[in-house]
Amino acid sequence: MQPFGCIICFAIMKRDVFQAIADPTRRAIIALVALQAMTPNAIAEHFDTTRQAVSKHLRILTECELVTHEQKGREIYYSLEINKMKKIDEWLEQYRKIWETRFDQLDDLLATIKKQEKDK
Repeated sequence: MQPFGCIICFAIMKRDVFQAIADPTRRAIIALVALQAMTPNAIAEHFDTTRQAVSKHLRILTECELVTHEQKGREIYYSLEINKMKKIDEWLEQYRKIWETRFDQLDDLLATIKKQEKDK
């Protein structure tokens, strides 16, 4: 039996941003609201799913602070949270540098092998 406190901890834990962007529908929503602020109904028109499913995706994206919402009259508009996307990009940059270094090393190795075969 789990202590009651552990259940509460799981209920209030913040969602992981990388789990949020792992879903293709949420990535598509991000792409849509990156171009312009949109209402949930306008977003839902781009998908072959229910309005409720889109609302669930928007809730997850909002919890992860990838999108924000603003009330304008009777409508709610969702837009991309640029600063959060920049933080993701900064985190990825460290790995991008590693990959580029490894690709450069592979290019050098292939050039060496090609030169050795040519010299034979």
